[in-house]
Amino acid sequence: MDTHIQFRIDEETRRLARQMAESQGRTLSGACWALVEQLAEQQRHATSYHEGLSLQVKRAFDKLEAGAATFVDHDTAKSRMAERKARLRARHLPRSHR
Repeated sequence: MDTHIQFRIDEETRRLARQMAESQGRTLSGACWALVEQLAEQQRHATSYHEGLSLQVKRAFDKLEAGAATFVDHDTAKSRMAERKARLRARHLPRSHR
């Protein structure tokens, strides 16, 4: 089912937007349609990301409840992360940028 969207803008904004759309070979309506499609795609991506993140959090809590979680203190975590970053830099950056 198609839906129509209506909104009000001042005449100058409409004129300038139409000029820009036409300079790109589109109608103002087509440009608005493309913007709405882009916004919808961004929302799909955000929703997918948040669903994936929620799943990771759920798995972490499940692991915690099962007694299978391992905790490390802050200093150990910082040290491990620094080591990982150093390995990645060594692997991917030229020597002059390390």
